[in-house]
Amino acid sequence: MVAPDTTSQESRGISPYLIALKAALEPGGATAVTDFTLGSLAAQILNATDSVWLVLRRSRGGGLAMRMAYVPVPFDCVAVDCLEDEQVRLRITSAIGEHVVTIRIPSDALEAVRVTTTVTPDAPLWLPFQPRDLYPLDVHDDPLRTEGVVEAGQRGLNSGMVYFRIDKPAFGDVLYFQNLTALNPYYFITGTKPDGIVGGEWPELGMLLPVTPLEQPLPAGEATILSDAILVFRHDAPADERDSARRFLQMLGVAYKQIALPRTDYRDWIDRAERTLHDLDTAPEATIRHYGHRYVHPYTAAEYPDIMVQMSLVAAIHDWSRWTGEPHPLEAELKAGVEKFYDPKLKSLRRYLPNVGKDKDADAVDSWYLYHPMLNLGRLALDGDDRARDLLLRSVDFGIRAAQHFDYRWPVQYKITDFSVIVDVAGADGRGQTDVGGIYAWVMLQEFQLTDDKRYLDEARAAIDAAMGLRFNINYQANLTAWGAAACMRLWRITGQAIYLDQSYVYLGSFLHNCEIWESEIGHAVHYRNFLGATCLQDAPYMAMYECFDSFVAFEHFLNDSGPELEPAARMLVAEYCRYALDRAWFYYPDALPAEVVSNTQRENNGHVDRKLSFPLEDLYPDGQPAGQVGQEVYGGGAAMVFATRAFHPVEGAPFRLFCDQFVRAAERTGDRALSITLDGGENCTAGLSLVRLKRRKLGTPQVATIGGETLSANCVTDDRIDFRVPANGRLVLTWD
Repeated sequence: MVAPDTTSQESRGISPYLIALKAALEPGGATAVTDFTLGSLAAQILNATDSVWLVLRRSRGGGLAMRMAYVPVPFDCVAVDCLEDEQVRLRITSAIGEHVVTIRIPSDALEAVRVTTTVTPDAPLWLPFQPRDLYPLDVHDDPLRTEGVVEAGQRGLNSGMVYFRIDKPAFGDVLYFQNLTALNPYYFITGTKPDGIVGGEWPELGMLLPVTPLEQPLPAGEATILSDAILVFRHDAPADERDSARRFLQMLGVAYKQIALPRTDYRDWIDRAERTLHDLDTAPEATIRHYGHRYVHPYTAAEYPDIMVQMSLVAAIHDWSRWTGEPHPLEAELKAGVEKFYDPKLKSLRRYLPNVGKDKDADAVDSWYLYHPMLNLGRLALDGDDRARDLLLRSVDFGIRAAQHFDYRWPVQYKITDFSVIVDVAGADGRGQTDVGGIYAWVMLQEFQLTDDKRYLDEARAAIDAAMGLRFNINYQANLTAWGAAACMRLWRITGQAIYLDQSYVYLGSFLHNCEIWESEIGHAVHYRNFLGATCLQDAPYMAMYECFDSFVAFEHFLNDSGPELEPAARMLVAEYCRYALDRAWFYYPDALPAEVVSNTQRENNGHVDRKLSFPLEDLYPDGQPAGQVGQEVYGGGAAMVFATRAFHPVEGAPFRLFCDQFVRAAERTGDRALSITLDGGENCTAGLSLVRLKRRKLGTPQVATIGGETLSANCVTDDRIDFRVPANGRLVLTWD
């Protein structure tokens, strides 16, 4: 949270753009073009000396001024005939050329407006500077006398949004969402990128368009979008951080439904999982032997085996074995060596094996690394694995000691022998691992489920309670934040206390704040997809596969434990994250990318990239940098097994297997050749549903219909697969011959 000093704006200096706005809003300072209403807001369009403004005012509640076009030369602005979905269309002509501004009012429960600005220059246009476009106003149209709080702004290349509250006057909450996808042509022409362009210092907020390099101007005669902004409003102030996060999700959901969503494609995660298992078993770069057991290299032929890596692969292979109905021999082989990570003196799991090289501090542990292996042990134990249960119960008390020692506020890294801190806080934000309490709480809830011992429930509550007050700063590492949301949802289910349901929105809001809700076409990014990807750390410039699929698993639990009380926007956004993960994650595999996209060098000690191996790259970049600079994750190999076992569903007696990129909430056989399917995604969203032919079978002519009887047409039919686009929420009826 950023709480700006609003009492001394003038002493800090006033920009000429703020002075110009004040002048424009004084009597006679601007010319009115037209007006309209937006719910309870009065909207007015004004021509000022250098800008065209949209001014939104609430009776006795202040308002907002949005600069729709910056035209620092004499211009004419007129309202012209609108297209069908437009409220207002403006044509602005000047010596620069022509600007066109369109205003649309979405149909939604919340007040919202979308403003799109396009420029067609008469000559090659260099834009050295475009001022920010959003200013809060008091009841006298004075931005300097407003006070408020900026809850969240754009981080790096994540979504271009700023979420803030105007307290004085009591205007309420505002979400400004810049559709960065629409600006891809601008980035391409100018060679720029939207790194941290949305935010600002009170009271100058909104977008700061990247400066056009002198040698890369906008071409004459071609229309280029300069802004595609969506504003969403709530009238009153939130009661607390949980209410603020819930509102943020609601408002983000409104913005999300306005943008054009990228397509998703069918991905054969079964084949990918089989290839991964083969490479894991046979490639010498994947595993190494110590103490007579087999251990996984974190990266291709690099880095020492560690417990997080070993357990992540064991858990994923276990899911695969359960899904296929046949134990995979690698599961038992990799589980056999897990005990060597246990230190009987400390009564704790250690990160490394006892024979780790002297170039590693054997006693150092990142805070989250202590708990993630316990989470996967818990998954096995809950599935009836007695050895996993025993090892977990022998380790968990040390984990509790660590949590209590740090008062549930963990540093980045410490020594496992005496809890002395090695790295207290991250340099990016001056905080420790703020979301470790989330994964710790999940582990405690697993223990509670295993033992019915109330002290584990108390520990889970203590960890979640300690994180209250962090607001949008709760995210340290994406998957840990996702597990925090799942833990809160489970706590709500167990205790019935609504505060935990509401606290799940804080974790979820912080997670989505760190997502890229736009599709980049910058540089190499044109060859892969990044939409709705989460940057792996709070300051990381890239998306990482491990955080991607581990968050997917956490959100599966989040949705499983939810119910009709869950905020609909939260359900939609979580389901959409998972849907896009199934599509986007395919491009982490080097064989899915052109060779020139993959970096020729990797981080020191992280091995190399082998395009023949079916292990994912660690890093994909929204600004199109070469992929795989960090390395190739053997430890991320479980992704394919996780995605395959969640997205593919056997249908007994049918000649096909069902694929769906939304979670199937329920399936009931209603006839010999009929199946009722319930999907639980977002309302008004879609799902990809495919019928995938089994070997030595023919697909025939299956049909998919809504529960209302509408037969859905297939959008792709081949001998091996039939693809449908279906509603993401509700029941479907599948029949076949």
